[in-house]
Amino acid sequence: MTIEAQKSYIFQGKIDEQVPNVLKGEGVKITVEHNGVTQELIDGVTGAAVGALGWGDPDVLDMITEAAKVTSYSYPAYIGNKYSEALAKFYIDHSPEGAFASALWCGSGSESNENALKIIRQYHLEKNNVKKIKFISRKTSYHGFTIGSMSISSNPRTATFKDILLPSEQCPKMEVCYPYRNQKKNETTEEYVARLMTNLEELILKEDPETVAAVIVETLPGSSLGTSPPPPGYLPGIRKLCNKYDVIMMLDEVMCGTGRVTPNGGLNCWENFLTVEEGPDIQTVGKTLGSGYVTIAGILISPKMRNVFLEGSGRSMGAHTYSGHGFNCLVALKIQEKIQAQGLTKNIFKMGNLMGEKLKKTLEDSPVVGDVRGLGGFWSIEFVKNKDTKESFPLALDVTHRVQDQCFDNGLTVMGNQGCNDGTGDHVSIAPHFIVTEEDIDSIVTILTKSVGEIVEQLKAEGEL
Repeated sequence: MTIEAQKSYIFQGKIDEQVPNVLKGEGVKITVEHNGVTQELIDGVTGAAVGALGWGDPDVLDMITEAAKVTSYSYPAYIGNKYSEALAKFYIDHSPEGAFASALWCGSGSESNENALKIIRQYHLEKNNVKKIKFISRKTSYHGFTIGSMSISSNPRTATFKDILLPSEQCPKMEVCYPYRNQKKNETTEEYVARLMTNLEELILKEDPETVAAVIVETLPGSSLGTSPPPPGYLPGIRKLCNKYDVIMMLDEVMCGTGRVTPNGGLNCWENFLTVEEGPDIQTVGKTLGSGYVTIAGILISPKMRNVFLEGSGRSMGAHTYSGHGFNCLVALKIQEKIQAQGLTKNIFKMGNLMGEKLKKTLEDSPVVGDVRGLGGFWSIEFVKNKDTKESFPLALDVTHRVQDQCFDNGLTVMGNQGCNDGTGDHVSIAPHFIVTEEDIDSIVTILTKSVGEIVEQLKAEGEL
């Protein structure tokens, strides 16, 4: 069959539609070409919260060149490399002491979450907890796009594939932590958290604790919910219940981790909310680990879990062809070393929070902005049709992508998503490079505010407001 006038050869997104192509980038800005028109934009979302050092970093070319000189391929199941070891030690050393003891490096966040499920299962088998096969995760969550990671997710994108996912009985869903919508008017934060913990404990008991393997949450949710920070007591409450019922606590920090949302120059988002004693048993990471220059993600293993393996079989079952790839690990290590040396995790935490404060002020009077939420270098804006009732716009109106496109036209990339409000709802997310300056922040806020205002005028003209 001959296809005439084919616009694109990439089988992703709209299959025969040519999306804008990036031509080059420098710092926080990228140059793209679309339909013959070239445009420079501020990279406000860094693809999918991936960027840290920015585009065209002058040191990264040397890092890549050196890595290419000293690395080639080795199969990690029986021939390792010192660079994967060094990256693991770096991550462990720059986390709270005693939080992690081992790491496994892979190619993507989806792959890291998929591997985490298998590691959790083997952990329970090592302890002879053979019945523990259920993974509790949250409603309105996203953990990736492989079969296993979709099974523990809950969002409209997984609906198409529900018939080939793990059985729903094996992946029960607890209530989402979403104070903007779900905390009652007369309910204190403490009461709201207590209600969520009661819900989780009742679910564990309903499913039978002897069958529950793990509770899995995104520390700061990304694309599905839109960066709703956990209220005080929420994550510690999950930790207590996991301890009580011998359940693994898994945190997904693929989007929010590796320095994007860390208060003290460290690497883990959970350091905002948990002590090291309360930390996760297993954690997935990715995105900014390689700052987009290499494809790398990982799984971090606590001493608690590692010790069970050491006292049992002493082996981790299974391997992937490119796990612990020396080139990726060495480049990621050098990138992380530069980020730490220049204090860029502290910078993005400070500049990101400044951005959030400014967005709250400039969008306060917008008739369509229901909530501006986030922390550090990861923020979201939720749009509503009615600010008093928090009514969402109809999905067909696609307000989020209209804002995204308007921002693009005005010189800024943001990420638009739908479904935060139990299948409906619109939000855009912002996740700048770690090198962002206050001047860059002001430009992001100005363009976003202007773009939202222009969409408001369009909606009024259409009779939607």
